[in-house]
Amino acid sequence: MRKTGIVLLAHGARDARWAEPFQAVAAQLQGSQPNAVVKLAFLEFMAPSLLEAGMSLAQAECLCVEVVPLFLGGGGHVRKDVPLLLERLAEQYPLVAWRLHPAVGESAVVVAAMVQAATQALDRTADPSTANQP
Repeated sequence: MRKTGIVLLAHGARDARWAEPFQAVAAQLQGSQPNAVVKLAFLEFMAPSLLEAGMSLAQAECLCVEVVPLFLGGGGHVRKDVPLLLERLAEQYPLVAWRLHPAVGESAVVVAAMVQAATQALDRTADPSTANQP
């Protein structure tokens, strides 16, 4: 069986608490994909970087690494920066198949979840008893 690695790639921030939702996604994905090795990585400000996570997965003998950008859209980072980083990993680990997926925010499921979350937020503000609740 081919060992699969999954990199969940987030932007990163200076505030460590910013990463908490992404850590929850990584933990839940690892629970649902027990035969894969899931790593959370960041482009900026936080560790591990995409290169560090990719090297870790290659050294763990993953032969296929799926990179899933946890971005709302496929802007410059996803279209330009990430492919360059994956080229570097491919040069260093040519036996590993590196596959970049679209940004999760482009998924119909994520768009529908954002609509639902926005609708719920608006419903709460319409109800005076919940107007100041998150």
